[in-house]
Amino acid sequence: MGTEGTEGKGSTSAPRTLAEALRARGDAGLAVLLRARPDLLVPVPSDLTQLATRAGTRASVVRALERLDRFTLQTAEALAVAPDPAPYPVLLGLMAGDDGDPDVEAALPGAVVVLRDQALLWGDDDRLRLVRTARELLAPSPQHPSPTGLGPTVAEATSGMSPTRVQEILAAAGLPATHDPVSAVAALTALFTDRERMGALLDTAPMEALGVLDRLVWGPPYGEVTANPAPPVRWLRDRGLLLPATTRTVVLPREAALHLRAGRAHRVPEPVAPVVAPAREHRPQVVDSTAAGQAYTALATVDELLREWNEGGPAVLRAGGLSVRDLKRTAVALDVTEPVAAFWVELAYAAGLIAADGEADERYAPTPEYDEWLDLPAARRWARLAAAWLAATRTPGLVGGQDAKGRSLSALGPDLDRGAAPEVRRRVLTLLAGLPAGASPDPETLLSRLRWERPLRGGTAPAGVDLRARLATWTLTEAELLGVTGRGALSAHGRALLPGGGTGESVPAVAAAGLSVDEAARGAARAAALLAPLLPEPVDHVLLQADLTAVAPGPLRRPLADLLAVLADVESKGGATVYRFTPASVRRALDAGQAAADLHAFLAAHSRTPVPQPLAYLIDDVARRHGHLRVGAASAYVRCDDDAVLGEIMADKRSASLRLRRLAPTVLAAQADPAALLEGLRSMGFAPAAESAEGDVLITRAHARRTPPRTPPAPVPDGPPAPDDTLLGAAVKAIRAGDLASTVARKPEPARPAAADGELPRTSAAETLATVQAAALTGSALWIGYVNADGAASQRVIAPVRVEGGFVTAYDHTADEVRTYPLHRITGVAELADDQV
Repeated sequence: MGTEGTEGKGSTSAPRTLAEALRARGDAGLAVLLRARPDLLVPVPSDLTQLATRAGTRASVVRALERLDRFTLQTAEALAVAPDPAPYPVLLGLMAGDDGDPDVEAALPGAVVVLRDQALLWGDDDRLRLVRTARELLAPSPQHPSPTGLGPTVAEATSGMSPTRVQEILAAAGLPATHDPVSAVAALTALFTDRERMGALLDTAPMEALGVLDRLVWGPPYGEVTANPAPPVRWLRDRGLLLPATTRTVVLPREAALHLRAGRAHRVPEPVAPVVAPAREHRPQVVDSTAAGQAYTALATVDELLREWNEGGPAVLRAGGLSVRDLKRTAVALDVTEPVAAFWVELAYAAGLIAADGEADERYAPTPEYDEWLDLPAARRWARLAAAWLAATRTPGLVGGQDAKGRSLSALGPDLDRGAAPEVRRRVLTLLAGLPAGASPDPETLLSRLRWERPLRGGTAPAGVDLRARLATWTLTEAELLGVTGRGALSAHGRALLPGGGTGESVPAVAAAGLSVDEAARGAARAAALLAPLLPEPVDHVLLQADLTAVAPGPLRRPLADLLAVLADVESKGGATVYRFTPASVRRALDAGQAAADLHAFLAAHSRTPVPQPLAYLIDDVARRHGHLRVGAASAYVRCDDDAVLGEIMADKRSASLRLRRLAPTVLAAQADPAALLEGLRSMGFAPAAESAEGDVLITRAHARRTPPRTPPAPVPDGPPAPDDTLLGAAVKAIRAGDLASTVARKPEPARPAAADGELPRTSAAETLATVQAAALTGSALWIGYVNADGAASQRVIAPVRVEGGFVTAYDHTADEVRTYPLHRITGVAELADDQV
């Protein structure tokens, strides 16, 4: 049946324990177990007995069960209600029923292999045993009903029943009396498991009694009864088809339920994974171009966000994160909804482009990494964002919700990490990669597939309720925003982010395994190479128009974009960006230190059209008035060479709030601070300039605020990381060596009681030295107890090579290398049995 998958060196007799079953495996089989259950490696077990013990702990078994697909979990559930041990044909009958099921028969050997590989099942096919902890978790009980809907066995349900009552049940069922309760229970069990005799018994049942059984057969198997039950219930109870669970509760025995179910443990076995159906199909070129356009928008949005926070972003809440008000302001600035704004903020944070600055008045600001990111080509900038999104455990979709304590979850807050997020994202993209190129998925079939792959993590909750379903829904939305998908279908550059370039393999482990840094870097490089030809090339020119606007026909090169952002305001965005020149924007450029001649030269150099006369007039007019008024700190004063202008200001009613008075024909004093005075005069239509104490014009350049160097937030893993091949090889070697040291046979020592299992050998210093010297001469191996400098004790098998100066140099079979040990740290030695040398 092919269920020997990872069994290596088989023993001549059947294993009696899980440790013996693991000992019979080859190294490849142990590596499969440790790769599937990496929590068993933390720390590395000292031997196979410790590995088996750890594999049977409740926390580890629960984690392993959570990672099983639905059919493999159903197989484990069937084993939990089967006899222990159970032959393979019995398990097949529970899964396929009396009528058989070709799909179940084909899938069951693979499910058994998975359970055996993960040490949830052990034993040969004629004696399959579920590990005790898994059986306790999955077996039915009144407190924890089985997912199968089955109840206790006849033996379990009658364990507290009087012998007289058991004999009465036998008589009512038409069975001969027995001499003891054990044989009576066995007779009743044999009746319920005999299809022919059980069918004959049920043929005599009243129709109402059969209706009661129909309500209980698929679970829950418990029902309440009164002190004087109805005749149909009494008929069933008298014949043991309903057995008392409590004084007011009866239960349908497992054997009777299985007969009524035609032998099936589950109502609907699901041996085949649901197929992800395509909803719509598009030409791959359309998908790629649409995704590339959205990728360009994503870059522009992140850049706009960081420019918005360039001089210092919102304040950090005391508990961490962004306030609701600041998130709304950010959403307005980006012209998106608040959930979308939360996604862009979290994406920039995950990529290490923004962080808290750590100052006393802590605020969010771009990191130095942002400046390096800006210098990268557009495709590589996008690949970096996509790789950060794919690996991040932070979940923007939770923003606005509440935690378990009813507290609101804020963007950039501390409670947004969900360890399952990277796995779900990769799995969703992998399933999309399995569709035909250009096909978008039907969301319901996608969610059904994810629930089948991880039923204990998603359960049967409606779509959008359980966390995995919500993560999958958010992944589809975020992938579209980021440009990983286009029109719902996976793009070529999105496919390249996956391991191996997105082969679309349907193995969940491919998506579940964490990517190494090298794999992620290779995926990002592949994606960037595919995206680069689809992105518009940066341009170094604009088209000036007579209505005081400029049209950028594509993304602008950085120096041009930086100065144009100061000189003009963005009016609209899209395939081409429209900038509008206003007196305020021109004054902003003059405040930043530009002269009118500089602005004329800049526009003439970067415009493919002549500089329109209205724009030239606007620049000259603002420049002529700029700095005509000077504002300084007195509290504040205004001076102007033209006393008529000052008279005009004094006569204007709008200047009343500034509380001006004339100190001299060309000087006004104000009781407002310089910043308020500047703002007030500008609102009156003037173009004042701030000046220093020496009378020089102050250039108000935009000061970029940067945090100290920050690393991106580390993902919060969902359990231990998947081990690589090097770690697995070393761990298997260490476990094998430790197992050899703990199980190797030693020669008996008549003069001294033999050391107990796991106890270090004890010999005197003279005996230790003599034995080691003799072993060095004969080339034999020894079993030693050793205590290292930290006080940690261990058992080792060594072959001494040289003994001198208080040290023994030997080949250590446990570590598989030559080592030197101080003799005073060896607690004792023992010779190995001849058949172990």
